[in-house]
Amino acid sequence: MERRREPFTDTQLLMTITIGIFIAMYAAAMIFLRGGFLRTQQIFDLLNDNAPLIIVACGLTVVMIGGGIDISVGGVTSLVVMSCVLYLNGNGSGPVSLLLALGIGLAFGTLHGLLVSYLEIQPFIVTLAGMFFARGMTTILSVNPQKLTHEGLNALRSVKIEIPWLGYVAKNGNLIPGRIELGVVVALLCVIAVFLLLRFTRLGRNFYALGGNQQSALMLGINVKRTRFMTYLISGLLSGIAGYVFMMHTGAGNATNAAGAEMNAIASSIIGGTLLTGGVGNVIGTFFGTLTLTTIKKIVVTSGLKDPWWQSITTGAMLLFFIVLQSVVLSQRGKRKAR
Repeated sequence: MERRREPFTDTQLLMTITIGIFIAMYAAAMIFLRGGFLRTQQIFDLLNDNAPLIIVACGLTVVMIGGGIDISVGGVTSLVVMSCVLYLNGNGSGPVSLLLALGIGLAFGTLHGLLVSYLEIQPFIVTLAGMFFARGMTTILSVNPQKLTHEGLNALRSVKIEIPWLGYVAKNGNLIPGRIELGVVVALLCVIAVFLLLRFTRLGRNFYALGGNQQSALMLGINVKRTRFMTYLISGLLSGIAGYVFMMHTGAGNATNAAGAEMNAIASSIIGGTLLTGGVGNVIGTFFGTLTLTTIKKIVVTSGLKDPWWQSITTGAMLLFFIVLQSVVLSQRGKRKAR
């Protein structure tokens, strides 16, 4: 008997569920909470505030698809921010500061990739050490917060892309155009680049094969060590970019910058349909996973629950919900395929 072809792969199905839940949740907020949710600027603000998280989550998605984990990304992002702010405040140049950010990210990605792939040390231990090292180096650079004083970069920070037809009319009758920061453009370009990498390149297909079954990947002739190394290299590179975007958004360096970013990035990836076991995931789902995670936090605050622990509780509950949902959906699909 001929097997019926599934309309969606596991990756596509989980991504579709995430997008549907985000749309339903945001629509409910517009109906019941109204306020800022009725304005398109609310969406733009979600993107403006979370562009660095989107970039970091893209890197985590690549690593997790390959069956690994990287919890150093928040520390690397913080180190990049502080390093670039101090360099620029010391009469450094903008282009060199960008190279510095990319260099720091690539250095961590290379070291983690070598230790995990070629020395076969557990990725959790390696990246945990990387996180502590990066956080410690950030504090050594400066214990006190450092404000960006570089005129050129501050001028660039003030640039906003205006979209008049997606604005809103204020109470005084003036049209307020929608505004997005340059960091959002960078984040969207990163999402597109990673999507194209995973969808249309041999390296991207190798990531899925590696995360799905390492032994099968070896039998297919895939260089497992090099492929795993590339996942960490990409994650490190994106952490460097995220750090630079974070600096452009806040205009300051602080030892607590990007605190919890690694956990939020992992949560965003899981909510977006990426499995911790590897082999399943999509960066578009991760993008909507990030929006879902940040929107639920916004809903909690708008509802009047402004204490920080309520955000933690709702994040944990949502993460658990999506993990259970993924398990149930994939289990049912597996039973149908078995029939």
